[in-house]
Amino acid sequence: MTTNQLITQIKKKQSFLCIGLDVDLNKIPQHLLEEEDPIFAFNKAIIDATHNLCVAYKPNTAFYEAYGIKGWQALEKTIHYLNENHPEIYTIADAKRGDIGNTSSMYAKAFFEDLGFDSVTVAPYMGKDSIEPFLAFKDKHTILLALTSNQGAFDFQTKRVDGIELYKQVLETSKNWKNSENLMYVVGATKAEYLADIRKIIPERFLLVPGVGAQGGNLQEVCKYGMSPDVGLLINSSRGIIYASQDKDFAQAAATKAEVLQKQMHEELKQLH
Repeated sequence: MTTNQLITQIKKKQSFLCIGLDVDLNKIPQHLLEEEDPIFAFNKAIIDATHNLCVAYKPNTAFYEAYGIKGWQALEKTIHYLNENHPEIYTIADAKRGDIGNTSSMYAKAFFEDLGFDSVTVAPYMGKDSIEPFLAFKDKHTILLALTSNQGAFDFQTKRVDGIELYKQVLETSKNWKNSENLMYVVGATKAEYLADIRKIIPERFLLVPGVGAQGGNLQEVCKYGMSPDVGLLINSSRGIIYASQDKDFAQAAATKAEVLQKQMHEELKQLH
């Protein structure tokens, strides 16, 4: 999916909501454990109930890898279900990969070609030659970790090197990489006060913003400082939506939670016109 196609979907749905499909078998409704593939059954129900309210889904691959081959098969079934039934949905593999060039090429092939994701999250610590293999894929996005929402973000990301915070140097440097127009960036919602500075460096790039809801991020603050003329935001909510209920009404409860955020986003989008 191209950036323009994503923008079109945001305007059509009046939503820039991304739903994180981080499936923990200890948290899903117990009746689903009787299914042949509980993870996929859970995902399918969530997707069927919420796809009209969001523009993206983001499975965190750790929640699938933890269950071995069955978990990976559930991830494959989930992304194929989305691509076949809801091709208008933008898909993000939250894998946080990053390695030397030939390894990154294989990671990129796995997520972009084999599984068919639109984008993948990557870590920039190893620099240009670890990221450009992802950027080489046409109409695919590489989502670079820039300023994350966890407490440990302050260990490195905000440290000053030659008087400039490291995350700002990552942003500036990445703009010069080959096919950098295919870059998006992760910026945590709990770091909303940094967004104004970030927008000075990357005014038009899309930002994937986790941390709204369960982690305490504020949607209005993120939009105030982070929204671009073409929206430029994908706001992710995971636990706050998918675990809204552990009863048989779990999918409808998830839709209710998603609709609350979608309506708030609709109000924010009005201010762009």
